[in-house]
This record gives sequence, C-alpha cells and structure tokens, in this order.
Amino acid sequence: MTVSILDLTGTEQQTLTEELISPAKRASSVHDVNNADPPFGSRFLVDPSLTFTQNAWDHVPPPVDQGATIATSLARQRAAIVSEEERLKLNSKPAKYWDNFYKNNEANFFKNRKWLHNEFPDLVAAAEPRAGPLKIAEFGCGAGNSIFPVLSANQNPKLELYAYDYSSHAVKLVQHNPLYTSPSCGSIHSAVWDLASIDTLPPGLAPASVDLVILVFVLSALHPDEWASAIRNVQKVLKPGTGKILFRDYGRYDLTQLRFKSGRMMGDNFYKRGDGTRVYFFELDELSLIFTGKRLSKEEKDHANYGTSTTQIVDDDSSPGTSTIALPSTSLGISTAVQTSSPSVAAPHSPSLFTQQVVPPPTIDISIKISESTENNTETHPNLLDPSFPFLLDDPNDNSSDRQPQALRHHPLFTVVNLGIDRRLIVNRKRQLKMYRVWMQGIFQKLDGTG
Repeated sequence: MTVSILDLTGTEQQTLTEELISPAKRASSVHDVNNADPPFGSRFLVDPSLTFTQNAWDHVPPPVDQGATIATSLARQRAAIVSEEERLKLNSKPAKYWDNFYKNNEANFFKNRKWLHNEFPDLVAAAEPRAGPLKIAEFGCGAGNSIFPVLSANQNPKLELYAYDYSSHAVKLVQHNPLYTSPSCGSIHSAVWDLASIDTLPPGLAPASVDLVILVFVLSALHPDEWASAIRNVQKVLKPGTGKILFRDYGRYDLTQLRFKSGRMMGDNFYKRGDGTRVYFFELDELSLIFTGKRLSKEEKDHANYGTSTTQIVDDDSSPGTSTIALPSTSLGISTAVQTSSPSVAAPHSPSLFTQQVVPPPTIDISIKISESTENNTETHPNLLDPSFPFLLDDPNDNSSDRQPQALRHHPLFTVVNLGIDRRLIVNRKRQLKMYRVWMQGIFQKLDGTG
C-alpha cells in the first residue's frame, strides 16, 4: 500500500527527509538557467517502475495528480487563516520565536550543510590556500550549520568569515562552538544583527567590503515587507562588480507548503509554523524580480525548470499572451505541461494579504497547467510589482543615510549568474512514500556602479 506523506506528522516528515537524501551526491541538483543540460552526476527517473529502487531522484516533474493535491491543500489552508491579531503578534517580534527555537533545539535540529561546496563552487575557490584576502558573510546563520562547514574546509589563512543572526541565542551557539573559539585556519566573527534592519550595517563590516554573502533559507523567514530592506543591506556590503550572493530557499508548492494544516496561512504562500516562526515559498519570477527587477524570459524559465530538451508545444486552449511547454516525457509517454506567461513590465500594485490565488485545476487529464497570469499577477507577491522595489519610495520608514533622489533609484542591482529549481523526489522504499520537494537556488552578482 502506498502511504501519502501528507498523512505523516511534521516530525516524521522531517526525519524521513533528513535520512533519505543520498549522502554520496557530488553534483549540483539544480538545473540553472544558463545551462543547456542538467549537471553531470544527476540521477534521473526515466522508468517509473524503478521509483523505489533509490532514495532520491533529481529533476523529477510533479505527478499528473499534483494539481489536485495543490488545490486541496490550499482550499484547506484558506478555510481558516491566521487572525489579524495573531499576525501582528508574530510579525512584531520574529526574533523572539527563533530564540525560543534555538533554546529548545540548541544546535541539534539542522544538520551541517556539507552540500554547500557542491552547489556553490565559489566557496571552494575561496578556501584554496592561495586564494588571498577574502570576506564571506552569512546572514541568518542560525547555529552555524552553513558557516562551520565552510570554516572546516578552509585552507586560506586570509579568509575572514562573518556570521550574523537576529536570534541572540543562535549567535551564542555559534560563539560557543569549538571551531569558533579555535579555528584551524582563517578567522570567524559572529554578532547579533537583523538582516531587515534600517540604516545599519553588520558589526565589523564596512560598505562594499564583502566578496560572498550566503543567504540559505533566510529570505523565506522574513515578512515580504522586509525583503526590500534586506536586499538593500546585502547590496551595501557586497563589493561592486564582483560580490556575489549564494542563495537557496523554499520553492512554490514544496511538500512543506502543502502539508500545512488550517490555521497556519498568514498570506499567499506565507505561513506560520507551530513554533511561531514564519516561512514563505518563492517562485522563479519573484526571485528574478527581487534581485534584478525583471522577470525571467520564457527561455530562461524553461531551462530553470526542465532544460532545453523539453518539447515546446502550442495549446489551442491557451489564452492570448501565454504559451505551454511540455515537461520531459516518462517511459509511459505522459507529458506534463506548465502554462507560462510572456514576461512583461509589471504595473504598480498595492500590497495585500491575499490575492485571488490561481492554482492548477483539481482534475487533470495528461497535463498540469499552472497559470501565471500577467494580468493579475497572482503568482507574484504584490510588493515586487512596485517598480521602485527594493527602495519603496513611498515607504515612510525608509530613512537610510544613502537615500538617493528618486530619478537615481532603479534596478538592476544584481545580475543573475545562475538561477534554477531543485525538484527532488525523495522516497521511502520500505513505506512506499513519495515526497516531492521544491527548492530555489541561485547566484546573483552585484553590478558595478551600484554603490
């Protein structure tokens, strides 16, 4: 009997996900927008009958009934949203809930992210013995599960690592780690700092001084109203022309999003966990808008999702301005499709808690169509549709010292080095469980002449 992962408790799902990821993987799982073919070493599921012969499969498209699963989950979540009173409480002091999280779990909840060196070669290069003076800063460092693997692999005596979090207890955990007190090579510094703070820089960092910024599962923990200040702060500390952001976070309709019960939805694609911490689930265009101020082209989106081997088709039922792309076919000859809109310049849009969410139809024949309507922008958070983002000219709280005249405030601040989706099917062979995970990953480089 096949058991649905949605039937498991949060602890069971977390445990299964942690245990079943293949430890021997040595290639990136993300298919970035600039590569024609998936990375060497990826594991592809070309025969569905082999699903339960491995623990994990890469670049797996959603099943044909995923539209119904998404629609059912969102309907359940929207039936009982978080009250306005509770939303205000959760958003007023978010660091408090992360403090409680780390007090309860110490450094034991998250495993060290040893996969960082597979996904981000810049970290490997920075740790080379003769790499020279370099600075790497992690924002939202937690207990150090990203920064300490970097420090452990470091052979560059001139590498400086900086780790920041708005949870004071998380920073204490970092500072009491033996690797922090006695690094074998290079140096490490940690302090309390809020990535979304206004007009303050991280302690110990000067403007335009950092070579690499690590943002791993951090932006999703912020309220969408905090994205603008967070991006401004990252842009300030990075070196112009060479500084890079190494980014990974939750993707739209990931298993984690679909598993949320009623009483957890705080807004479209924005949720509270049982411990009061928050999480947002991104889609590709949102990330492109956040960092570059524009949507991905259709070709870039195709590459990021499924690679150039996909067959492009035209659906007679498609509405004007949209097209349909086919996902790679399985041995059963089933083609799944995603409906995408032509990129366009977004018009200003007033922020709101909920939009009229567009979801896949509850019944599907041989294709899945996820509408990304440009007309009402239901797949994109309204904050990103303000052409002044990330400066938000009408934001009364934007009193930063480097405030520029309106004419000078414009995108882009970054360019995309690569951006892709990690679609992973993780299975439990014993219990016949299928877990469809979706993560977003990218590298963004600060443009020269942007401060």
